[in-house]
Amino acid sequence: DLDKQIENPPLSTLLIEKYIKPSGYFINKTGKHLQLKESFDRITKVHTFEMHIIKAKENYAGNYRCEVTYKDKFDSCSFDLEVKGWRCPSCCFALRGFCLGHVFKATFMMMFLQTFPRLLRVLTFGQPSKEGKETPFNEYEKIAFMYGITDLRGLLRRLKKTKKEEKKSEAFAKKLEPAYQVDKGGKIRLIVDLADPTVELKWYKNGQEIRPAPKYIFEHKGTQRIMVINNCQLNDDAAYSVVAGDEKSTTELFVKVLPVNIVKELEAVKTTVNERIELECEVSEEGAQVKWMKNGVEVPTGVRSRYRVKAEGTKHWLIIDDAMKEDTGTYSIMATGGTSESHVQPLKILQDLQDMKILLGKPLKLHCEILPINVPGRWYRNGQLIQPNDRISILHRAKTHKMEIESSVLHDAGDYTFVPEGYSQSLSAKVHIIATTSHVLFSDPPRVHLEALNAPDNTVTIVAGNKLRLEVPISGEPAPRVVWMKGERVILETGNRVRAETFTDHTSLTIDVAEREDTGNYKIVLQNEAGEDTASVKVKVVDIPDAPGSPLVPEVGGDWCSMTWDPPHYDGGSPILGYFIERKKKQSSRWMRLNFDLCKETTFEPKKMIEGVPYEVRIFAVNAIGVSKPSEPSKPFIPLAVTSEPTMLVVDDVTDTTVTMKWRPPDTIGAAGLDGYRVEYCIEGTDEWIVANKELTEKTRYTITGLTMEDKILVRVKAINAAGESPPRTTQHSILNFEVQSQPPKIRIPRHLKQTYIRKVGEVVNLVVPFVGKPRPKVNWLKDGEAIEPSQVSIRNSDCDSIIFIRKAERKHSGKYKLTVQVEKHMDTALLDIQIVDLPGPPQCVRIEEVWGVNVALDWTPPKDSGNAPITGYTIQKADKKTMEWYTCLEHYHRTCITISELVVGNEYFFRVFSENMVGLSESATTTKDIAVIMKEGLQLKSPEYIDYDFTEAPKFTQPLVNICAIAGYNTTLNCSVRANPRPKVIWMKNKIIIVDDPRYRMFSNQGVCSLEIRKPSPFDGGMYTCKAINDLGEAQVDCKLEVKGQSVLQTVKLADEDVPCSLCFNTPCKICND
Repeated sequence: DLDKQIENPPLSTLLIEKYIKPSGYFINKTGKHLQLKESFDRITKVHTFEMHIIKAKENYAGNYRCEVTYKDKFDSCSFDLEVKGWRCPSCCFALRGFCLGHVFKATFMMMFLQTFPRLLRVLTFGQPSKEGKETPFNEYEKIAFMYGITDLRGLLRRLKKTKKEEKKSEAFAKKLEPAYQVDKGGKIRLIVDLADPTVELKWYKNGQEIRPAPKYIFEHKGTQRIMVINNCQLNDDAAYSVVAGDEKSTTELFVKVLPVNIVKELEAVKTTVNERIELECEVSEEGAQVKWMKNGVEVPTGVRSRYRVKAEGTKHWLIIDDAMKEDTGTYSIMATGGTSESHVQPLKILQDLQDMKILLGKPLKLHCEILPINVPGRWYRNGQLIQPNDRISILHRAKTHKMEIESSVLHDAGDYTFVPEGYSQSLSAKVHIIATTSHVLFSDPPRVHLEALNAPDNTVTIVAGNKLRLEVPISGEPAPRVVWMKGERVILETGNRVRAETFTDHTSLTIDVAEREDTGNYKIVLQNEAGEDTASVKVKVVDIPDAPGSPLVPEVGGDWCSMTWDPPHYDGGSPILGYFIERKKKQSSRWMRLNFDLCKETTFEPKKMIEGVPYEVRIFAVNAIGVSKPSEPSKPFIPLAVTSEPTMLVVDDVTDTTVTMKWRPPDTIGAAGLDGYRVEYCIEGTDEWIVANKELTEKTRYTITGLTMEDKILVRVKAINAAGESPPRTTQHSILNFEVQSQPPKIRIPRHLKQTYIRKVGEVVNLVVPFVGKPRPKVNWLKDGEAIEPSQVSIRNSDCDSIIFIRKAERKHSGKYKLTVQVEKHMDTALLDIQIVDLPGPPQCVRIEEVWGVNVALDWTPPKDSGNAPITGYTIQKADKKTMEWYTCLEHYHRTCITISELVVGNEYFFRVFSENMVGLSESATTTKDIAVIMKEGLQLKSPEYIDYDFTEAPKFTQPLVNICAIAGYNTTLNCSVRANPRPKVIWMKNKIIIVDDPRYRMFSNQGVCSLEIRKPSPFDGGMYTCKAINDLGEAQVDCKLEVKGQSVLQTVKLADEDVPCSLCFNTPCKICND
């Protein structure tokens, strides 16, 4: 009884809630019999939680679980506590069979980067060594002891025994693996194989059902059920289970967090006091948490701190705004994948260099003091490094740096600089050497002989890109010291592209590849004991000019445009001679030059362009050196032309205060289209044209209002589009504003209404009949001499026209419509003939008049209903009595009788006729009542009688399946042949399970040959395959065995006389599991 476990074992929960330093407590089983202890090792970064059980009791036995929570991360570990009845002198109970003493300690080692699943991964997959090889078997016990398991062999024996007791699942052919591992951000596939594909399946995560979502994708492949988890994160590290019917399969998914590595190391920083310091580092992952340290202590980054931390993407900075001497130290950044260090040492100047004046021949001493004391430095004179020799000594003692010259010469004068090594800060001083009178008596002053250059105004011109070498003769005794300068910059002899050289009788300036920046005045300074001399040489580097400004296109025509541009900012040192212009179509890449003679101005008018096509233009500047780079292309523009003037401008109506004008559209509109018209008028005797319509009108008729009676005006109309205004169309004579009081009526019938107006049934009839007359005429309509019914026809009358409207025309609307317009005693009439037509009816009685040979004579009478339109013809069709498929013999036939010939002897025929008018064929046809039989005289055909043979039979395989051995990864095919009538249904099965909609299999059946193609088989595809054929008379089947050979992934362990893979060490035989 003591060995039995309690049905409801107690559960202890450890919650870690604080942000940085976690702390834990147990919900239950706390008190004097249960104590908790926590410790943290700062070196190894390991939290240790201990549970002490004092005086163990039987009810303490059961399963315990420790849960760890940190921010959004979660992990857990469980263990079994077994309390046995025997006691030893120093022990009262055991945990998993281990004797631990009176006080039991359950220690859980938790590193937040690699927690509890680590041991499982090590034992399952092996711990890789530094050389990348698998862990040797003899080290497994050592690794297990590091994780608190002192009896690994006993543990493996119990695991093996538990595995033997497992029962075979009825729902699962293959369950989930015990554990899965995936990298963060990766994808994992959980696969189970069902014994019954029809069973209902549900997936769970930590006991909660998983629904289909973009993160969780469910797949079916035969009997396999697959759940794919995309973009795995830390919250996906959980227990997963799948339930099929009453059975359940569980597994653990461990998400491996890749360490954050340092991609770019910190660099050493050397700067001066009170300057800004930035330490920059780059890591492998965005948003990674890092920690900045100074001399092993975390850097404070609060509001009042002098340190600021900045992060952008994968880059991290530590910023110190005003560096101090106290900031000296080793700074490091810590990430989960490593650390990087940098030494910061601000420089402090205690004493700077001082300017000095020394007599010729006297000693020269320069010194300065800086901190830190261990910083070396270099001395420079006029930018050239000073090397110690017999005359010059350089000393460095602690914080003091000295440079001493025993006997100074004129050559020692100049600018001296001390540069601390590794710092950008430098210390400078000027030294002047004063010569005495005795030195001057025996020397020749220096002189520069520029006349030897033969250059006007001492100016030398060179084309950019060429090499320039100036040799200038010099003289002086002793030999003078030569310095070339451009502005304040000294040209050194050690220069790369620009350098100066000095010889006994001349000095030279060399520029290997001349550039624009080399233009300027170069100064030559000669010095010796007798004095000094200076001279200047002007170097002018000429080059091609810069690109002109982007051209502007202010005006566009039908096939031309005007363009302007700005000259280039830099003419290359040579005057601009002119410009080249190029253009291209916007969608093209080919530029075309427009002028072959240089354009002297900054304006140009390209011509001969296609209207409506977008163009771009660009400019080249030309000087004596060459052609510049092209300017930026202009904005795309489209050549557009204005329309021609409107046509046929006439007066439509005149009143005392209004004039109505009408006109027709322009003859030429162009690609820009037509936006509208603008109407203007001018009072006779003035030159001012007044715009009548503030907004453009699209109509070709407009009424000018606001006029004064008896004014005489001129009217003009312009057509407007995107290109501008067209030339105006103006009235030839002035118009008098005076309304005519009486005018006889006059109907102006449109041309298309002067003949019969024909429309089909169902179409819309909309007729507009204009007329004139004053005062407003009276309008009256009659149809065939009778008044028109308003419910059938709608009529609308205005001052100038009358509209008759029929929404849906019918046959009864046909007739002659009479329009009467009357003004007082004057009257005018017009007659409109409207004809509504429809499909005709079928012909009347169609008869077979005579049959002779292969000919048939037909006769019929015209249809009673012609559709209110003349019959234009007939269509005759024939049909064989056997098929009753109709074929057209003749179309658009005008007569009512016809002879059909070339009929087939022995066939019997029906005939039918359609009538046709201007609308189309009649909806139905008239068919002959009698049959025309085409017979051959003198011969009678007697058909022999035959007994039908029964070809039906049950399925029978003529070629069975044969056993086959395939290689994994290579397609294989199973073939057999079957004979049956009627055609059988073929079914393929694997291990007695029907193969349905599996993309790994392709089935073919052609002329009784049945094939099953298996794409890239694996060892799991091996088994017994069956081909079954079924029809109404019976069924038959054949079997074969498929064996797929391939390299086995798992080694096997002989357990219970069966080869079973070892789930922990994967060895055969297992060197740890078996004694």
